[in-house]
Amino acid sequence: MAENVLILGGGVGGVAAANALRRLLPRDRRITVVDREPSFTLAASFLWVMTGARKPEQVSRPLQGLARRGIEVVRGEVQRIDPERREVVVGGAPLRADQLVVALGAEFALDAIPGLQGAGHTFCTLDGAVRLRDALASFRGGRIVLLTAAPAYKCPAAPYEAAMLIEADCRRRGIRGAVELSLYSAEPGPMGVAGPEVSAAVRGMVEQKGIVYHPEHQVSRVEGGTVEFTNGVRAAFDLLVYVPPLRPPRALAESGLVDESGWVRVDRQTMQSRFPGVYAIGDVTLIPLAMGKPLPRAGVFAHRQAEVVARNIAGASTQGSGLVRFDGHGSCFIETGDGKAGYGAGDFYAEPRPAVRVRPPSRLWHAGKVLLEKQILWQWL
Repeated sequence: MAENVLILGGGVGGVAAANALRRLLPRDRRITVVDREPSFTLAASFLWVMTGARKPEQVSRPLQGLARRGIEVVRGEVQRIDPERREVVVGGAPLRADQLVVALGAEFALDAIPGLQGAGHTFCTLDGAVRLRDALASFRGGRIVLLTAAPAYKCPAAPYEAAMLIEADCRRRGIRGAVELSLYSAEPGPMGVAGPEVSAAVRGMVEQKGIVYHPEHQVSRVEGGTVEFTNGVRAAFDLLVYVPPLRPPRALAESGLVDESGWVRVDRQTMQSRFPGVYAIGDVTLIPLAMGKPLPRAGVFAHRQAEVVARNIAGASTQGSGLVRFDGHGSCFIETGDGKAGYGAGDFYAEPRPAVRVRPPSRLWHAGKVLLEKQILWQWL
C-alpha cells in the first residue's frame, strides 16, 4: 500500500502527477513535491513573454499553492537519490518514500558552447525570455540569427515558433523591411521525429514568412558578433537568439537510475524504472522510438506520463484493476504569429515511424493553446 509518494520536480510532470495522485488516493496518503524553485513556471508560455504578450507573473504560480490541495511542498536541491531504498537527500536532510516519482526535467547547459551565453539571448528560461523581450523592443533593424545549439532540445516546435513570432513582431512594429531573419538548425529539418510530411509542413510555415532556414548547421563557438559552425560557415548577427543544449540533472549521476547516456531508461508504457516503486517521467527520461530517434522532450508527454504513473500508483494502493499504459500519443500547438497557430498530433509509438498529422494555422488552434494555458495555471495550482 502506497503510504507516502515523493515526487522530485515541480514542473509540468511533477505538478500533474501530484494533482492526479491527490484526486485518486485517500486523503491520509501523503504526497510530497520537492523542487529548488519557489514557483511553477509554464515554459509553453515563455514565447509569449518574449513578445510581450504575457508578463512573468502571468505564467507562474507559487508551488506552495499545492498545499491547499493537501500536497506537501519541500523546497530544496535534490543532492542524492538512492532508488533501491527509495531515499532522497534534499538540502542535507533525508526523505524516504514508499513510491518515488523522478520528474527533475533536463538542465540547460548554457556554458556548453564557447561564447554563446554571453553573446545571445534565450527564450527557454523565464528570465531569458524577459531579457529577450527587452532586446527585441529596442531592436530597430539588422540581422537576427536564431539557432539551436544541439540536435536535441526541449519542445521540437519551439525554435520555429520563436522565429515566426519574432517575424510577426517585426511586422507589427513596422521594421520588417529593415530586418534579415535567419534560422540555423543543428537538425536536418524541423521536428524530424514527427516524420517528413510534418517536417516539410513546418519548414513551409517558416519560409513563407521570409525567414531563411539553414538546416544541419551545428554551432561550434560565438565570437565578436559572429557565429561559427562546424561546417566552416560563419554568420554575423546584430541580435542572437538561441536554444541551449541539454544535460541530465546532476543528482542522477550517482543514482544508478541512468545508463551510459546519463538519462533514465524506463519501461516506455508504465514509466517504471528497473527499481520497484521508482518511476521517471518527462524530460529526465530517454525513450527510444522505432525510427531511431528518442521521444521528444515536451510538456505534453510529461503530463500524459504523469497521469499514467498516478493511476498505477493509486491502483496498487487501492487494489484497483490492471496497469494503465502510456500509448505514445502527443500533440502540440505551433504558434505562427498574428494570433494563429498550427496543431500537430499523433502516435509517436507507431512503427516504423510516428504517425503524426499537422493542421494548418488558424485562430482556433491559437485559442486552444490559450485555453490550455489557463487550464494548467488555474486548475493545477
